[in-house]
Amino acid sequence: LTDEKMDETKKKKKKCCGYPISIFFIVVNEFCERFSYYGMRAVLVLYFRYFLLWDDDLATSIYHAFVALCYLTPILGAIIADSWLGKFKTIIYLSIVYAIGQVTMAVSTIHDITDANRDGTPDNFTFHIALSMLGLVLIALGTGGIKPCVAAFGGDQFQEHQSRQLNTFFSVFYLCINAGSLLSTLITPVLRAQEYGIHTQQQCYPLAFGVPAALMVVSLVVFISGSGMYIKTDPEGNIMWSVCKCIGFAIKNRFRHRSSRYPKREHWMDWADEKYDKLLIAQIKMVLKVLFLYIPLPMFWTLFDQKGSRWTLQATTMSGDFGAFILQPDQMQTVNPILILTLVPIMDRLIFPLIQKCGLNFSPLKRMTVGMLFAAMAFVAAALVQIEIDKTLPNFPSSSESQLKVVNIYNKTLNVQHTFKHTYFTLSADYMTLDHQNITVSLNTNPVITKAFSLIKGGRQTLIIPSNPTLMYLQEDVKSKPKEGKNSFPEGKKALYYLFCSFLKVGCEYYFILTLNPCLLESCCLTAVLLVSHLRRDFVLRHGEQWCEFSQKFGFGASYTFLIPSTVFSTDSKTEVEDMKPNSVHMALQIPQYFLITTGEVMFSVTGLQFSYSQAPKKQAGWLCTNAVGNIIVLIVAELGKLPKQWAEYVLFASLLVAVSIIFSIMAYFYTYIDPAEIEAQIRKEQGLEPEEKEKETLEMEEKDEGQKNDQEVKKNQDIRFVKIRLCWNMLIYTL
Repeated sequence: LTDEKMDETKKKKKKCCGYPISIFFIVVNEFCERFSYYGMRAVLVLYFRYFLLWDDDLATSIYHAFVALCYLTPILGAIIADSWLGKFKTIIYLSIVYAIGQVTMAVSTIHDITDANRDGTPDNFTFHIALSMLGLVLIALGTGGIKPCVAAFGGDQFQEHQSRQLNTFFSVFYLCINAGSLLSTLITPVLRAQEYGIHTQQQCYPLAFGVPAALMVVSLVVFISGSGMYIKTDPEGNIMWSVCKCIGFAIKNRFRHRSSRYPKREHWMDWADEKYDKLLIAQIKMVLKVLFLYIPLPMFWTLFDQKGSRWTLQATTMSGDFGAFILQPDQMQTVNPILILTLVPIMDRLIFPLIQKCGLNFSPLKRMTVGMLFAAMAFVAAALVQIEIDKTLPNFPSSSESQLKVVNIYNKTLNVQHTFKHTYFTLSADYMTLDHQNITVSLNTNPVITKAFSLIKGGRQTLIIPSNPTLMYLQEDVKSKPKEGKNSFPEGKKALYYLFCSFLKVGCEYYFILTLNPCLLESCCLTAVLLVSHLRRDFVLRHGEQWCEFSQKFGFGASYTFLIPSTVFSTDSKTEVEDMKPNSVHMALQIPQYFLITTGEVMFSVTGLQFSYSQAPKKQAGWLCTNAVGNIIVLIVAELGKLPKQWAEYVLFASLLVAVSIIFSIMAYFYTYIDPAEIEAQIRKEQGLEPEEKEKETLEMEEKDEGQKNDQEVKKNQDIRFVKIRLCWNMLIYTL
């Protein structure tokens, strides 16, 4: 025992600038862990959508299932830390699980592992899906398990007289969380946009997930490095198990005494007072009262967490060209942490005090109601943006229809004949939708050239009439917008160059070499399909000693056809056809919805945790559960709703939240605020604990006589426990 006390004393003496050296390891650990989590999460939904090739609904469902699991596992982490391993060992063991999960996730994104035919697409999607799901489960266990432990473990490193340093620590801790979140959300989408591959160049998801995995390993190593300097407390026992047993006994005892001959009790939990302490019963009553108020709250999180799924997918159909830089769709999420850092001090220091000075009773529950209404307005704004996007989207054919566009270089009037219709044109500006697949094309030449074609059901095709009309042919076009919100050209039979932007289709009449740095394409009377990444690209055509070059600017999400005639080297002429219009709705239009949802977050989430602590300070797990339930609601709606239009789903969520906010406001109106400290003091008085308090007050008065300095120190020591708890939960407010 003497040796242990000496070790603890040595650890307490190891300080730097008045702070325990151990907290520097904890701060760095938290920064790396938050970078790892938010960096992985930023690109997760696009990985599902464009690597695993899931549709929007399935990608959204799995994303929210993962987030829900991340908010359920903190309960498990708290139980393990308090009842079994203690905070230090819990952080170590679950961080190892966390790191393994991140590495597993990064490995699952390497397409070359199963790409045997080297076409850039994995041949065994089951392997990648199984590996990624295993990685996500391990990540959820890790990040959720250490969530309730790290901040509290940092607070354990301070002594009772270090209240000022403790306050500063939590401020720096909060800064590291936001810095890790902000930087990772900016950096990982850029890493994803890079090209990599042993055989084919693809989106660099391994790098986007690999860097967060490396940061998690660094986080673990840093935390272990400070092991010898930490103050480690033993497990104190988890109150959750005691609460569950107390509630179970109350229900069981109430059922036993359900007969009318037994006198009624004020609250059904009072049936547990035969076995359990009245103070514990009173605390459980407080918790249950708040939990009942929590019932409508998951709907807020249903909307809020969609900024990482539906809103990111919405950004893929928009233009990210800001002139000086190109914004990736998944980088729009950085608007949220930036606005958080801006709005929290504005709300705390300006808006809320101003409302209070105006004499308005803006209670915590009223703030939360207003926060929910702001979130509903955010989804109305998202619906308006989606309506504008839908106006620019092409009208694709149904499974029983075909679409045809005609590009005529021959420049003679054409007679395209099919059942019930005759059409004359030289060039069709848009696709014609046909309900019959068999058509006959007649050219008014001398002699007349007639040729029959069979169109593809549910497909888009271009009929190209070259300068030698006898060689007219059909070219299959893309049937969807280019991937991931960038510029692209239709993917065809020769996908010789694939990147993250625009499809380029080049039709030629004889052998030539097309140099598209860093790609070299050879083609002979075929259509080549390329994906190009930049808004402007330079092309070089070569044929023997002849060559020409041209430059073309592309739009986000566009599809183009370039028809190269045999006279290209002498006339420098080409025919450009825009098969699919570029994304014309700018990503900047998402900023209002991000502003509204972040304002709602500040009013709802921050205020909600403060309210929870003030009304039931012993239990906060229910708050995290509301987030988990909210994500489960998104999962259900995405899989079962199947609304034909995305804007309609946004309006549905907004309407549901407005309805829920009305219900919550009614519940809040009848809610009576309590003072937990006063209730606990009254119970202690009834249990005969008041003499001890009086004795403590007498001792304090005697100590005050020793001088003003000792008086302040006694008061500080008396309140330090409350200060630690209060600061801890203030930290969690901003963390969430």
